[in-house]
Amino acid sequence: MAEILHGSPVAAALTEALIPRCEQLKAQNVCPALAIVRIGARDDDVAYENAAIRRCEKVGISVRRFLLPEDCDVDTLLQTIDEVNLDSAIHGCLMFRPLRSKAAELAASERLLVSKDVDGMTRSSLAYLYSGTGAGFPPCTAQACMKLLEHYGIAPEGKRAVVLGRSTVVGKPLAMLLQNRNATVTVCHSHTQNEQEISRQADILIAAVGKAEHIDRTYLREGQILLDIGIHAREDGSLCGDVLADDAEAYAAAYAPSPGGVGSITTSILAEHVIEACEKQLANTQAT
Repeated sequence: MAEILHGSPVAAALTEALIPRCEQLKAQNVCPALAIVRIGARDDDVAYENAAIRRCEKVGISVRRFLLPEDCDVDTLLQTIDEVNLDSAIHGCLMFRPLRSKAAELAASERLLVSKDVDGMTRSSLAYLYSGTGAGFPPCTAQACMKLLEHYGIAPEGKRAVVLGRSTVVGKPLAMLLQNRNATVTVCHSHTQNEQEISRQADILIAAVGKAEHIDRTYLREGQILLDIGIHAREDGSLCGDVLADDAEAYAAAYAPSPGGVGSITTSILAEHVIEACEKQLANTQAT
């Protein structure tokens, strides 16, 4: 049976480490603040927003919400981004994606200051992720995967990692983070041939395909490290991931389930990015 890699102790340890950093900033009369920009009211967005607010409250970060209607036009969205950019009391911005309009999402990502982009949506943040130079933060979910591996003492160096899914939110940035830790990485997607065979060759297998319980024993071999990134609601209201849990527990050496694994860490990473953005802003202010 697989060792279960729970996310809650990882999140708790990270939160505990952030509290004194936040208190130190407040002692210098600076209160770290996160702006949340949400268009519409998708259930998953609202659930994550509530989780992010609770995490920020634990750390001591203030939150301002900018809630826009589902039919919000691009100009209104950009005006909101400008308001966030111009407010020096806001240190980070989380904008929920994907938007219904790809054009609106692109325009917003180009408008947001990279210094406030705490979820890796701007081109500058992605350039930083790929080049290792410049400013920016990786997407929170991708970095949460790395934090979980680190917490449980799983080193990617020299291992073969297979990432199932190539989104710019999880798959692509996670592949780069793994490469930066000297893993040999293969990214599979909807046009990949022999995906199951490739998956079975992985030492570390990460499922981010967006299909409920799609990854079964045909993708797995004994002894793998398996991380499930997906989250889905069944018809009865219960939650599941991209991986069939029974098969994962039977085959993997270690398994981060969904829910209960990587997703539990993501809001702590978001809080860490806000604290770091605030620290950088304060350092720049003091330097001038």
